[in-house]
Amino acid sequence: MIKQVLQSGTFGFLLMIPAFYGTAQVPMNPDSVTMNPGYTQEVYYQFSTGNRVSVFRNTWDIAFRTMKMSSSILINDGSNVVLWTYPLADTSGWASLDTTGISSWNPMFNNPDDWENGAFSRAALGHPDYGWGIYNIATHMITGDSLFVIKLTDNTYKKLWIVKKDAPANIYYFRYANIDGSDPQELNLDCNPWTGKDFIGFNMQTNLPVDYQPSLESWDIFFTKYMSVQPDGTPYPVTGVLSNPGIYVKKFYPVDPEFNEWWPAPWDSTRSAIGWNWKYFDMTNFVYVVHDSMVFYVRDLTGDTYRLKFTDFAGAATGNIKFGKARVSSAGFLDPDQSEFTVSLYPNPATETISVEINASGKQNRSYMISLMDMAGRLIRSGSLPAGQTVVSWNIHALTPGGYLLVVGSGNYHSTYHFLKR
Repeated sequence: MIKQVLQSGTFGFLLMIPAFYGTAQVPMNPDSVTMNPGYTQEVYYQFSTGNRVSVFRNTWDIAFRTMKMSSSILINDGSNVVLWTYPLADTSGWASLDTTGISSWNPMFNNPDDWENGAFSRAALGHPDYGWGIYNIATHMITGDSLFVIKLTDNTYKKLWIVKKDAPANIYYFRYANIDGSDPQELNLDCNPWTGKDFIGFNMQTNLPVDYQPSLESWDIFFTKYMSVQPDGTPYPVTGVLSNPGIYVKKFYPVDPEFNEWWPAPWDSTRSAIGWNWKYFDMTNFVYVVHDSMVFYVRDLTGDTYRLKFTDFAGAATGNIKFGKARVSSAGFLDPDQSEFTVSLYPNPATETISVEINASGKQNRSYMISLMDMAGRLIRSGSLPAGQTVVSWNIHALTPGGYLLVVGSGNYHSTYHFLKR
């Protein structure tokens, strides 16, 4: 078992005091990614290492969220995939489905702000209706009650029925065929081999799953094409940045380019908190222009905070994007000379339980208070670790997936640590 070891320090009762809070200029390190000409690739990026993983965008048509208690199914809307709910019949109309009148049907796309609200859930009426199916609280099954027509990345059309999800087993059952019923496929997809990823893709032309994402803990943001929504509700394709579900963002606009008073503002955990409109197209000079007065602060999966400022967007000709970044806050105080204890959190990310192990550097006679908070600082649970005890484990099965904080303290020493609940 791998443990994440963090150093603590004298934080008082404040959560994660930023290292460079104030108006002083923050040195920015230049970096860049390339999506290739025509944005044929999307790029997954990690702030702490600068590592990037590039994958081709059009390798999958739909994608299933890998968590057991999720109903989210995406379409690859950045690669021209479009979904319609069949309006003329329920699942009993499978054999007779046709596309007559499809131009008048409302197309559905992924919610740009919520990973859990994929295109298949856009007609959801609220629990237990999840859009494509109905949840049974006794069996934890979601039974499909709707038919769909989908336009794939190759511009062909299929009829599609998500038959059910067996949530305890984490298996989807679905069927699809050409609109005339030819080439029928009845498949099941076991998501368990891919629970280290947020989604597993599926290619309806090859009839195979597509492992297109890096592991969930290895990236913070990714550069891609996706469908956004105009103020009047019209969807339209954009090129921008989407966030790992455990990432938190603060956006400031308009501000001085050297702005650094970021601490008091609330965090934004939505899918497109960074988004696409940090740039605009200058129709006079026919070039993209990056907003000089827009800056982001991003809290990564370890709890460190980075300043992010875009500096150049080259457009589809090259797909090159330039930006500057700087770490402005750390999750833990890293000066070993002033530390009173170290803390190990494991596993991290966690699913069922999170364990806190304290090394008190020879001061085992101390007791410790431990508090579990959400990323907004709201207390979820608290408890104590008596003197002489070094490990405590808490059940976190009921927590909503995402990022959380554990505050560990003894006397005047308090420190905050970040973990991810899957």
